[in-house]
Amino acid sequence: MKFIDIAAIFVKAGDGGDGHLSFRTEKFVPKGGPDGGNGGKGGDVVFKVDPHSNTLVDFKFKREFLASNGAHGGKSRKTGRDGKDIIIKVPLGTEIKDIDGNIIADLSEPDEEFVLARGGNGGWGNAMYATATNRTPRRANPGQPGLEMEVILELKLLADVGLVGFPNAGKSTLISVLSSARPKIADYPFTTLVPNLGIASIDVGQNFTIADIPGLIEGAADGKGLGIQFLRHVERCRLLVFLIPADSPHPEKDYLILRKELDKYNPDMSFKKRIICISKVDMVDQDRIKELKALKFKEKNTKTMLISSVAHTNTDDLKLAMWNELSQM
Repeated sequence: MKFIDIAAIFVKAGDGGDGHLSFRTEKFVPKGGPDGGNGGKGGDVVFKVDPHSNTLVDFKFKREFLASNGAHGGKSRKTGRDGKDIIIKVPLGTEIKDIDGNIIADLSEPDEEFVLARGGNGGWGNAMYATATNRTPRRANPGQPGLEMEVILELKLLADVGLVGFPNAGKSTLISVLSSARPKIADYPFTTLVPNLGIASIDVGQNFTIADIPGLIEGAADGKGLGIQFLRHVERCRLLVFLIPADSPHPEKDYLILRKELDKYNPDMSFKKRIICISKVDMVDQDRIKELKALKFKEKNTKTMLISSVAHTNTDDLKLAMWNELSQM
């Protein structure tokens, strides 16, 4: 299934039904009183979290969502039926924004529902206007229109751990080792063009989710490379794991660039817990490994680990370190 994480749609709640204008016409009651019924309420536009969905791809093909109108009132004070709500199912982590980018709702809880647009109220029939001084009102109201609007849906993955690194840092291989995810893996930049989500297991009932965020490059926060389209998925990760290849000429500089891009996109990123991983240590000799072990990343209380996903070097230790960090939050 194609991964789509942003979509623009049009929604409209149902219009209320019109009130009815009528008078009783029973036999032997030649001048019956008003008996026009009220119109039914229009249906609402309701968003609901779908636990089985992880993409907004459905909104690529359908962009207009209309709730049903309320039925008109009838004779004998018959109230029109209410319009049926339209239920729009979205993945967990979906934000609903107006066209100016302001957040209307953030659907970040399982089974959460949000009524975006209320249906219009039904109009009153003339029976509602009867008074002691006006026994034959010839007035009935039309139903009120339902709210309509254009909105933007934006999906931000909800994962416990986010893997962050430049293209070809080994993120896809690592997530395939730590979890059941099977992302596309190849030796060229931007192999991962969409976020991958996997579940890592420590023991029975001890699981956490890992997101493989597509590779960043310097200037990503300004739209370079894959741009900021995937940086939004890092925002909700509780723990960040930075991957820097062992054969990088300047690992410390690489880390600072990655940090700068995240902080530039959202300054709150700097407060997230993190682990720094030197990946692909199977590709360098022992002298290089000694140099890597001596690196200082100038981060207080930040764990630094050397790993190889291919050789499974320290990958179990990394998974346990992730779990321990998450457990302390």
